[in-house]
Amino acid sequence: METAAHDVVVVGAGCAGMRAAIEAVDAGADVGVVSKLHPTRSHSGAAEGGINAALGNAADDSPETHAFDTVKGSDYLGDQDAIEILANEAPGDIYQLEHWGCVFSRDEEGRLAQRPFGAAGSPRTVFSADITGHVLIHVLYEQLMKRQASGPLTVYEELFGWQLVEEDGRCVGVIAWDLVKGGLRLVTGSSIVLATGGMGRIYRATTNAYACNGDGMAMALRAGLPLKDMEFMQFHPTTLYPSGVLITEGCRGEGGFLLNATGERFMAHYAPNAMELASRDVVSRSETTEIEAGRGVSGSVLLDLRHLGPERILTRLPGSRELAMTFAGVDPIFDPIPVRPGAHYHMGGVATGNWGETELPGLYAAGEVACVSVHGANRLGGNSLMETITFGRRAGRAAAKAALARAGPPSVSDAPLADAERELGALLGRKDGERPWKIRDELGSSMLENFGVFRYPERMERQLELIQGLRERYEHVVVEDKGEVFNTDLTQAIELGYMLDLAWVMVQAGLAREESRGAHSRPSDFPERDDERFLKHSVSRWRDGGPELSSEEVRMTKWQPEVRSY
Repeated sequence: METAAHDVVVVGAGCAGMRAAIEAVDAGADVGVVSKLHPTRSHSGAAEGGINAALGNAADDSPETHAFDTVKGSDYLGDQDAIEILANEAPGDIYQLEHWGCVFSRDEEGRLAQRPFGAAGSPRTVFSADITGHVLIHVLYEQLMKRQASGPLTVYEELFGWQLVEEDGRCVGVIAWDLVKGGLRLVTGSSIVLATGGMGRIYRATTNAYACNGDGMAMALRAGLPLKDMEFMQFHPTTLYPSGVLITEGCRGEGGFLLNATGERFMAHYAPNAMELASRDVVSRSETTEIEAGRGVSGSVLLDLRHLGPERILTRLPGSRELAMTFAGVDPIFDPIPVRPGAHYHMGGVATGNWGETELPGLYAAGEVACVSVHGANRLGGNSLMETITFGRRAGRAAAKAALARAGPPSVSDAPLADAERELGALLGRKDGERPWKIRDELGSSMLENFGVFRYPERMERQLELIQGLRERYEHVVVEDKGEVFNTDLTQAIELGYMLDLAWVMVQAGLAREESRGAHSRPSDFPERDDERFLKHSVSRWRDGGPELSSEEVRMTKWQPEVRSY
């Protein structure tokens, strides 16, 4: 087995991973970046609408207002100390990105333009037309390459992180499958940063890339770490029908309307003040209610941009127009776009502190894989990109500081490597069984049906039964491709195991949360928020072959829960 050693190893190379690696190198650490994709193919590049910071360029704004909007948007489940860090440090991070070369859109006076996003008290979303993630990820990659050329930084592209390595109670590395050459590789470090992104592919209809399978969350879960708030999956209100491709919230930020089959702006019934710019959970529930009541259009509602005019669409929303034309055959200059809610972002993840530190010494996490928790029960659009930058930077700094304080590289015994080789050999050696794709398809369809925008007790119970049956079938899956070079059959089988573990955790936590809060809505049995019983985080651990559920308090600083209306 090939091995490599660094001070800091970052697993994942999206915005959070690259920002963590850049910060760790700048702090003086030797850094290795492990990514199963080329960094610019990471899912961060698919973010469209923008990134939040209280610059006050479009209207009066402040970090405190940003923080309050985020707390309220989280349905009061977000940890307020972490939210204040995000809001206070966001402006400095935006200016740093601009100085690094991010080409943000400008207003008529040359300042960074800011557009309104859902549930925001002020227009605070900085953007690059509607390809903000694409711009960010390329600028971060430039900075990464700059440091690779001059400093101790190595990027391991197409290396699939599989298992965390623990030695003497400390995380000391990751075992990965080499997609290009085949075989296992061990990359060790005094500090490990997980930045592997989300898990939207657990659902059939999702905006997420095929790489988003919860790798890091599952690795941490299997290593005994707690996952927090796993029941909260955000459904984005505007995914293109029927493909599920994301249509940015920026369309509504620029003034787009949502219409039902009769041409009515139905959000007036659900959020009469904020209308289309209510929080995402509110808009998604409203759309689903309209569709289920028979007021949809073939399973969708309509996003109308026609009144914005061609110039505004072509300058502010060119990517969305192209997506609508390519995947729905609709030009939004002339016709409304069919949209519906789709799985988009996971608010839960590996439980961390405000510097990305986890319960396991030596292990840090940042970005969507982590739950710090700034999003609580519902994320505000534009906050996730900001979280990747702010908490990616903080995790990278903390990981480097801890690594440099230790004397020399960690030692690793042969046992984890031998176990990994044996497990891999058993999977590849199986000659008869079921192909993974069928189990994966059934998981995605059933999660959408039974654990979607609305959750019903009988469906959740049914989903737990289905997951157990799928897990039993998974024990007999066969990998038909026995080769080593680009064996995606193997990696997809491993990812399916991750997803089955996480699905169990999610549904178990959802059944236990007997209330409606944010993205977790139980209209038939617990339609109201219950602060007395459930103003607390769900905490899931893997014990004796299954998830064990407990809870912990929400950290509050300034704001007590209030009735949440828009």
